[in-house]
Order: sequence, then structure tokens, then C-alpha cells
Amino acid sequence: MPDARSIPLPDAATTARLGAAVAARLEPGEAVLLYGPLGMGKSTLARGLIRALTRPDEDVPSPTFTLVQFYLSDPPVAHFDLYRLTRPQEAAEIGLDEALDDGCAVIEWPERLGPEPAAWLGPDVLTIALSEHGDGRLATVSGAGAWDAKLKDLNV
Repeated sequence: MPDARSIPLPDAATTARLGAAVAARLEPGEAVLLYGPLGMGKSTLARGLIRALTRPDEDVPSPTFTLVQFYLSDPPVAHFDLYRLTRPQEAAEIGLDEALDDGCAVIEWPERLGPEPAAWLGPDVLTIALSEHGDGRLATVSGAGAWDAKLKDLNV
């Protein structure tokens, strides 16, 4: 298991900046997994990441009901919300495999992929678990594959 870093997120703006810092290092074929209970800031982090790749005023709705939103950026990014999936195979039906062929994926509720999400995603995965921390949040960040080295200079 790679080493994990803890990053305090005192407010939504800092959470969005973490997303932007991740975006600056994101490459095609990589996945960002966002764990945490409802209301922890997963969508805020994803929005910060996507806006850093597209434009600051990009409309980035939560894909809770659509399950996935695709964005033209460099690299292309797909934002998945797997909360409503009932079985892991449904992720393939909504384009998770294809999203990683040419671009990257930000995935909320990756636990819906089963006990081994990495089996779906390839070796280069960044995991961010959000939890309560005083009046704000705490991001516990770990990386596998290429992300293991990229974490060393990840600053918010």
C-alpha cells in the first residue's frame, strides 16, 4: 500500500484548489477515486479539477442522475458518480473503459466498482478519501503507479 498524505481542507475553496492541483498532474489513462460520505465535498473537489482542465466558469453539475458527464479538455475528462449503480458491471455500460482509453476519469463512489476498483482502472490511480476534520474536511491522499511519485509535490 503506498504512503498516504493528509491534507486539511478548511473550506470549499481549499477543496477546489486540491482538485486544481490534481488536474495539473493528471494524464490520459489515469483515474481519481473520490471516497467519503454524502456532503463531504467530493463534487466540490471534482468541480475544481474539471474547471482547472477546462475553464474557471465551466458548468460542472454533479452527475448523480446522469451518472457521467464528459468534458473536452486536455486531457479529456469524464466525471462519474456511481452512487446509483447496483452492480459493478454497469460502470462498463456507461463508458468507464472508454473514458480511460483517451482521457482520464474522476469517480465519485468508486466502492460501487467492487472490492478491487483498480481491476477496472489500470495501474495509475489517485485515491482521495474525504472525512470530517473540525469545522472542515481532511483529504487522505494516496497514489498507485505514476501517482505514487506525483504525490511528493502535490500542494494546495
